[in-house]
Amino acid sequence: MEQQIRFCTTSDGVRIAYAVVGQGPPFVSVPGWVSHLELDWDEGYRRVLLEPVAGHFTVIRYDKRGTGLSDRNVSDFSTEARLRDLEAVVDHLKLDAFALQGISEGGPIAIEYAVQHPDRVRALILSSTFAKGERLGRKETRDALVALVRAEWGLGTQTLGTLFMPGATAEEHQLALRYARAASSPEHAAALLEAVYASDVSGLLDRIAAPTLILHARRDRAIAFENGRELAGTIPNARLVPFESDRHAPDATTAEQMAQTILSFLEEIGHSTARAPASADSTQPVTILFTDITGSTSLTQRLGDAKAQELVRAHNAIVRAALKAHDGTEIKHTGDGIMASFASSTGALDCAVEIQRSVALHSSEDLAVHLGINAGEPIAEDKDLFGTAVQLARRICDQAEGGEILASDVVRQLVAGKGFLFADRGDVALRGFEDPVRLYEVRWREDG
Repeated sequence: MEQQIRFCTTSDGVRIAYAVVGQGPPFVSVPGWVSHLELDWDEGYRRVLLEPVAGHFTVIRYDKRGTGLSDRNVSDFSTEARLRDLEAVVDHLKLDAFALQGISEGGPIAIEYAVQHPDRVRALILSSTFAKGERLGRKETRDALVALVRAEWGLGTQTLGTLFMPGATAEEHQLALRYARAASSPEHAAALLEAVYASDVSGLLDRIAAPTLILHARRDRAIAFENGRELAGTIPNARLVPFESDRHAPDATTAEQMAQTILSFLEEIGHSTARAPASADSTQPVTILFTDITGSTSLTQRLGDAKAQELVRAHNAIVRAALKAHDGTEIKHTGDGIMASFASSTGALDCAVEIQRSVALHSSEDLAVHLGINAGEPIAEDKDLFGTAVQLARRICDQAEGGEILASDVVRQLVAGKGFLFADRGDVALRGFEDPVRLYEVRWREDG
């Protein structure tokens, strides 16, 4: 299987080399720290990892600015600049929809692109990567590695090799050194490493819409496994698959296992309709649930950004666990809440009750959640739901107070005889609706 190497130009005039191999739907792979398209395919582990994928997909790889076959006459290695490299390749090939992989230091770029272009990224694969560069070891260690790479490329490569490939043979270390020298200059490699450590996409994780597969070695010494666990715990619809290895750069056996896991994941999401709320022309009734953290703005002002974000993560974990238990589909994260859909109103109410009971048991008294539920026939488009039924569910949620579940009359009627207790809240005027709407509070506490 031979690759074809071509070139395109970024919006700021940098020439980027990219390679295409295989046939089928597009699969775009964002490289790690430094790369070299020719050497990767001749002797790198990436061929072992990606060649099986190329049997089913058109695999597209590229060298970032300052590396490999791409333009070396550059000085800007910021996140925005590296994102332009990916955008140039995608736009040049006119890719409307594709699977996107971020390998190691390429992960934050893939995450940023997936959030900015949810309509294009149909699947996200994050391999041995992270969300925040500051978490990759102590600052003193990071600074020392950057200085070592800048001063002595050979010694720097050897030092990093002990992190990337523990137990590697002398021959493997020689290949790594030859690869590094061909892939970049010491100055560019050091600048890229600084950019990696400055990366921070942790605030974007809960905005990823694409189904996400996370691959990580349990004993990875370069990017600790905890980084992969953080990604899986925050990204909606994410699946973490650990590998029993201590190598950041996988050996041939692990690379083959990763390839098969990627193929299985892509096949599953390509043929499964479990996550689709409805087809674009569907008239099937759907029950819609909105959650919202009560008083989120005042919480942020009182507790500070870090503490408030901890409550958001706790809310997300509680809601997603309840959705999984009651066959709910997360549609999107709304900033301080989550919108979800259900095939039945019974499932939506059971989920809402479980959410409130879990919040009540949470260790922080600062966390309170209010929920709104409605049922109807929304319009489904691009994995989202629109229309009056959705707008009403949103307004019902806005009407609720902390610890409350409010539902429309149609939901109450759909679950008649199912054992739920309702308290009539009367007709309520809701913003955007001409006529008052009858609302009911769902009683979920054991004491009524």
